[in-house]
Amino acid sequence: MEFNHIFHSLVYFLISVCSLDAVPQAGHTNNWAVLVDTSRFWFNYRHVANVLSIYRSVKRLGIPDSQIILMVADDMACNPRNPRPATVFNNANQHINVYGDDVEVDYRGYEVTVENFVRLLTGRLPPGTPRSKQLMTNDGSNVLVYLTGHGGDGFLKFQDSEEITSQELADALEQMWQKRRYHEIFFMIDTCQAASMYEKFYSPNILAVASSLVGEDSLSHHVDPAIGVYIIDRYTYYALDFLERVQPDSTKTMGQFLNVCPKRVCISTVGVRRDLYPKDPNNVPITNFFGSVRPVEMTWNRIDLENYVTNSSKVV
Repeated sequence: MEFNHIFHSLVYFLISVCSLDAVPQAGHTNNWAVLVDTSRFWFNYRHVANVLSIYRSVKRLGIPDSQIILMVADDMACNPRNPRPATVFNNANQHINVYGDDVEVDYRGYEVTVENFVRLLTGRLPPGTPRSKQLMTNDGSNVLVYLTGHGGDGFLKFQDSEEITSQELADALEQMWQKRRYHEIFFMIDTCQAASMYEKFYSPNILAVASSLVGEDSLSHHVDPAIGVYIIDRYTYYALDFLERVQPDSTKTMGQFLNVCPKRVCISTVGVRRDLYPKDPNNVPITNFFGSVRPVEMTWNRIDLENYVTNSSKVV
């Protein structure tokens, strides 16, 4: 009997705590990340390294896997061409294995589609969709959206079989705003003509950065001779170099992050869109998007969990 009381007390306590995150809050209360690699095939190894590099950074800075949606179109770690199975490196020196030991892929292979991506953002998922495949944000959520792959003027390809247009993406973000699914969004894209993908945005509280302007290519950084292909793109390489020096208590700002890849090293011109974002990025901590915020309420009052369970069980 005593064991049952303790068990039920813990259950009620956990439900109460966890449910706080699902209630719409005023202001910034939690962080989520949607990280998407839209290409596939071995010669696109660098795109997997790109997305896993950002994944590594946000996890290290405190965003838990339960609040990260990772969409990877192909599994380079287990590709038969990979000379070092179960690894993905983003540097020719192979000192950072961005695949790691605890990567949780939520959408894999042919699950990485335009339909699934839009449904994820807007919350229009089929009944019974596992929690790990849901973006359970609210109006207190700061959301990092990172995309990498092959694109053109006004579109991003998904696995060379379909594409999402800049207008479709803008409309999906507007649905998120209307449904109170975000507080602020940092949109980050590394692809050719990347800036074209944020040109149609019209929803508030969105800060956007792109690895290249319209008419420009987003270039790879270097080849690893041991692997035989380019292993990371220039913009993400320098973004990761910056993020590796950021700690959870860092005072670095989004304004500093927007300048991580000047043209002399990126070759392409990094584009930034600020007009939808009311704040000065120089005053916004980088951890507002790449870190974790968890509301904690301190109390010195004694809580009798056993009586709470007993009384709660009487509620009809």
